[in-house]
Amino acid sequence: MPDMSASVSLAMTHLVPLAKEVDENKVTPGVLGFIVFAAMALAVWALMKSMSKHMGKVDFKEPADADADSAESSADSEARQS
Repeated sequence: MPDMSASVSLAMTHLVPLAKEVDENKVTPGVLGFIVFAAMALAVWALMKSMSKHMGKVDFKEPADADADSAESSADSEARQS
């Protein structure tokens, strides 16, 4: 693995002057915070899209035969218990 210390020190020399301009008493999330937030927003959007697609496949109506069969079987069981 290449030595990253040279590139890190070069990046720090360019970023330090930018950090001097920022108020030291103020904390901001910065670019990393935005990237994390954007990634989470994209993940939630993808999950919602997937959920919508899967919910579209669900059939909420029960077959009419199942209702009639269950009603008849419950009536028969009540008649036998009496």
